[in-house]
Amino acid sequence: MLFKGQNTYNINSCEIIEVFYNLRIDLDKLIVATNITKIILDVTTENQYSYKILQLFLNTLYTLSETEKPISLVTAIFKMRLLCILGFTPSVQNCVCCKENKDLSCFSLRDNGFKCTACGKQDKSAISISKETKDAILYTILCPAKKLFSFSIPDQSITEFELVSKLFLNEKLEKEYK
Repeated sequence: MLFKGQNTYNINSCEIIEVFYNLRIDLDKLIVATNITKIILDVTTENQYSYKILQLFLNTLYTLSETEKPISLVTAIFKMRLLCILGFTPSVQNCVCCKENKDLSCFSLRDNGFKCTACGKQDKSAISISKETKDAILYTILCPAKKLFSFSIPDQSITEFELVSKLFLNEKLEKEYK
């Protein structure tokens, strides 16, 4: 129960719906949940309509708590989808330079999207990615919110996806998150 004070809302009482108990018993998961919470606090303000961000946040916490998905994959998905919600959706249908839709094998931080191999070689901010990483980025951007965490990729692709999403988040939010 909330009531409005002079400048802020105050909590009068509450009832817990989900405690995410497994986050409290696994230190790695707790650290990730704390870092995700810091990012959420940085990108939201009081009285802002943030339904999609809340939905992403709760789905991420649930996935961390109740599944055995790799933590790095869950955080990569969270970061990429959060940026999309905030309006930083990368261009993924064609090369951002030459507009070709074949051989998209690089992700450009400078130009916000996929590049073909030829254009990627000319961009120092472009990161070479595998087909699985490209597919993971596409899926994360385009899938329905309820199916966001319903895929898996090989470990090497998780590492690439984690790197791309981390650098992309740091670039767009102009802050380095560890």
